[in-house]
Amino acid sequence: MAPVAAAAPQALPDAPLEAAMRRAFALAANGPATGVNPRVGCVLLRADGTLLAEGWHRGAGTPHAEVDALRNLVAQHGPDAARGATAVVTLEPCNHTGRTGPCAQALIDAGVARVVYAVADPGRHSSGGAKTLRAADIDVRGGLLEADGTAFLGDWLVAARLGRPFVTVKWAASLDGRAAASDGTSQWITGTPARLDVHRRRAAADAILVGTGTVLADDPALTARDAAGELLPSQPIPVVVGRRATPDTAAVRRHPRDAHFYATDDLAAVLADLAARGIRRVFIEGGPTLASAFVAAGLVDEYLVYLAPTLLGGPRVALGDIGVETITGQRRLAIDHLEQLGDDVLIVARPRPLSPISPSSSSTRISKGA
Repeated sequence: MAPVAAAAPQALPDAPLEAAMRRAFALAANGPATGVNPRVGCVLLRADGTLLAEGWHRGAGTPHAEVDALRNLVAQHGPDAARGATAVVTLEPCNHTGRTGPCAQALIDAGVARVVYAVADPGRHSSGGAKTLRAADIDVRGGLLEADGTAFLGDWLVAARLGRPFVTVKWAASLDGRAAASDGTSQWITGTPARLDVHRRRAAADAILVGTGTVLADDPALTARDAAGELLPSQPIPVVVGRRATPDTAAVRRHPRDAHFYATDDLAAVLADLAARGIRRVFIEGGPTLASAFVAAGLVDEYLVYLAPTLLGGPRVALGDIGVETITGQRRLAIDHLEQLGDDVLIVARPRPLSPISPSSSSTRISKGA
């Protein structure tokens, strides 16, 4: 087939660009939701807005979305087919060489006329693609459907900006805020639908993290299972944090994935090491001591609170000391959504921006008992 003729630069109207961006989001969703790399989709358009080719990123070490789309284009239309085209990408094209080369340079070499992206790349090493493209006289537009892109890339954006995994803390509690009865028993506060939802969310995480106190008290398997008790195809890496030893017979040592053990109470150091290992999303499912330590340290990006319509009373609260000494220091949350699961209610919330907290309440270490 003959190459597509290059067209003089001419801005496309928003309607075909937005349609292409939504298609790019749909393509991006085909990529892996876990791991260090973002899910990215790319659509290449002719000067009149019709489709040329498309692609997406399939995981670490594979071609990025822009390169995948360009390769598909060349296979269909020949080596010069991208000249004068518009690339619509969910994330600003990268500007660095890792396992693959920089996408910004690939687009320049292909001869595209313009690039439209939804979200700017916040990465320390990968950002700057837009600047490189503009320096090559390519028309660049950022921020198209940015809110949609930010929501789609939410956990990866947090991890990229903060240099640590996205942290979700989960707990189940009675309506009066108790995570267990006075004797310590807690199975089961919530019903089956809520527990299955927890397992589904475990499977969507890269790692599941507990303290040694939970391991010694409950001996959890830390696996993700279906309603029949069978292992789900995707399993989070088990992570145990704390200075006490984990017994050789502990269920976590029989997990289908190798467990990571950290004999420390420095949570920031643990998260930094997990990030270096390519872990993007961490699911915290320890007891109140560990959850409180993460909250107090300001290391929580998402809260999953499962509330059961029951009352327990007693001292076993879902959270302990989080460094709030007076009402003005309360940690306000924004509720993302509510969901009824059988008789229980799931509240998904995120932290609002915090005012500076005092050194005494900002420790990243676990208090005794973890």
